[in-house]
Amino acid sequence: MAIAGLAEGLTRGIEGLGDRVGQAFFEPVIRLGVTGLARAGKTVFITSLVANLLDRARMPGLMAAAEGRIVAAYLQPQPDVTLPRFDYETHLAALTGPAPHWPESTRAVSELRLSLRVRPAGLLAGVTGPRVVHLDIVDYPGEWLLDLALLDKSYDVWSAEVLGRIATRAEAAGYLAQVAQVDGAARLAEPTAQTLARGFTAYLEDARAAGFYDCTPGRFLLPGDLAGSPVVTFAPLPQVPGAGRGSLRAEMARRYEAYKHMVVRPFFRDHFARIDRQVVLVDALDAIHKGPQALEDMRRAMAEILGAFRPGRNAFLARLLLGRRVERILFAATKADHLHHSQHGRLSAIMAALLREARDRAEFSGAEVQAMALAALRATTEERVAHGGRDLDCVRGQLLDSGRQAAFHAGELPEDPAQLIGPARAGAEAWLDADYSVMRFAPAPLSLRPGEGPPHIRLDRAAQFLIGDRL
Repeated sequence: MAIAGLAEGLTRGIEGLGDRVGQAFFEPVIRLGVTGLARAGKTVFITSLVANLLDRARMPGLMAAAEGRIVAAYLQPQPDVTLPRFDYETHLAALTGPAPHWPESTRAVSELRLSLRVRPAGLLAGVTGPRVVHLDIVDYPGEWLLDLALLDKSYDVWSAEVLGRIATRAEAAGYLAQVAQVDGAARLAEPTAQTLARGFTAYLEDARAAGFYDCTPGRFLLPGDLAGSPVVTFAPLPQVPGAGRGSLRAEMARRYEAYKHMVVRPFFRDHFARIDRQVVLVDALDAIHKGPQALEDMRRAMAEILGAFRPGRNAFLARLLLGRRVERILFAATKADHLHHSQHGRLSAIMAALLREARDRAEFSGAEVQAMALAALRATTEERVAHGGRDLDCVRGQLLDSGRQAAFHAGELPEDPAQLIGPARAGAEAWLDADYSVMRFAPAPLSLRPGEGPPHIRLDRAAQFLIGDRL
């Protein structure tokens, strides 16, 4: 078994080295990972990004597009034939059709290759002709990304952290009652293990709906073909004396280790470790609306995500011999179209402040990290509305639930992010002097002229940060 594993690893290494040599010398490849936390809009982001790279009239912030150096862009079959193709055409039809609606959310890994023919800039412009740059976009659920933090944790550590964190959460009351009724030192009974796993999964689903982000293991929420298998049939239990081999707790620990070895590590090896640019989408407005505890939980989740990357610069020889490192990471607060543009700077500042500690560590390693407020598809228009003797900056759109048009004011975000982050870190249960609202809007009907992609907010600036230097 060990020799077979070594041979497989050596074979993969040789194949990977060959791929990297080819990419370095001939047609460079940018592997862009796209993930997000809890309905942040990954599918819409990828669909709009691809559409706006194919038709670039709305991309002035992408310098290669503004300078007219992107000669052509076209979709090609992705190189990894074992991965499903991101269903770009279906998602675009959902957003731009006569009855626009939001597409289905990400539930597994998928990939799409967009090839760009680009003229060089500067001194090389008159010497060499256009070259091809491939953009491989890898879409995967944010819940799976959070699982990478489990690789460095034993079952004992993970269980203690989870049980301590959820002890006061109302969503966990049912599961904690189940834990109190079992003896971890007793011999394993499979029905008991299954009941505990179902109870813990139910807690994770309720916690995610309540705005918590520490919902690991991620495959409990999106099990796919693993549903019902022992590798996703475990749950955190407290330490008890006498829980030896064959006990319920020992079996839970064995399955936890199997989950790391058979689920998390292959994801890291086959997909995550090959990414060199990454965007993490976050619905920060929803977390702010749900209160200080949800915002603090989001901050911790983003710190764990950033800690999972191998930040640094992809120097030529290092990329050939050691594999890729994540050079640029964008944390994007989505749904900026739910706020008037006068508040976008405040939302970006809040994101930057939430990332401060983890960002400093990544930048020290040579990676570039940026926070930004954007909307991959703009669903609203802006207007001023008189209310209570003063004019409010509002956005207007079609409400998702009722279909009616409405003007909406989310509340004034503070100029100083500490006014939110301070209470969140202190464990406050509610905001003392503010009330932040959220509204769910449907995509608006579009009338696009030739050469135009879907309307957006700062998607061009996001593209410039993520891939502009390679064009």
